[in-house]
Amino acid sequence: MSSLKRRPDCAIVVHMAVKKKTQKRVLAIDIGGSHVKTRLSGHREMRQFDSGPDMTPKQMVAQVHKMNGDLHFDAVSIGYPGVVVHGKIVAEPYNLGRGWMGFDFRKAFGRPTHVMNDAAMQALGSYEGGRMLFLGLGTGLGSTMIVDGVVAPMEIAHLPYKGGRTYEDYLGDRGRRRLGPKKWRKTVTEVVNSLRAALEADYVVIGGGNARKLKALPDSARLGSNDFAFLGGFRIWRNPSLRT
Repeated sequence: MSSLKRRPDCAIVVHMAVKKKTQKRVLAIDIGGSHVKTRLSGHREMRQFDSGPDMTPKQMVAQVHKMNGDLHFDAVSIGYPGVVVHGKIVAEPYNLGRGWMGFDFRKAFGRPTHVMNDAAMQALGSYEGGRMLFLGLGTGLGSTMIVDGVVAPMEIAHLPYKGGRTYEDYLGDRGRRRLGPKKWRKTVTEVVNSLRAALEADYVVIGGGNARKLKALPDSARLGSNDFAFLGGFRIWRNPSLRT
């Protein structure tokens, strides 16, 4: 088991072509089942507000505008906790309200806007080359593979795992509360090791709000950070080919 550490931003080496500079000011929005977090490119400050099972996209946009009214931005990146194909939401979220499919975020924000799966956005910000598996332990379970710079969001969360329950039922927040901390940590290790072997990943990044509740990490795994979600949101505007 490796120690519970994450690499600082300055240590990240991304093996993909990106522009070193951009004048575009990007507001990155990371939507979770418990909180919505925002950050503007070039700024360290992170702002957040509560989400929850009844939050609609219209409510989310209104709160983002209210909370960031003093900021000026040219484009928006949204990490959405659900299925996104070619920048379009194709399924309603499991842990939020309704109305996300077909919602016009570009019109709502009045700026160019790109939506991608939230795990994919954090994975992109965490990527250091090769074959990487990202698992986000939060209210639910996010998952993404990046292979040689190609981002491939996955929906492992709702696949059957065991006992008639899904991977999310075991690794998500409901599973953590049901199993208790010791058994939950053991289950996380077992799933990480089996998925890494099955997907032939060079390394695994474990992110999400519950990642820090692990006392140790499986071998070849490192701790992610919500900061990397914002970094991923900035990167897709520097290099549009990375968009999913």
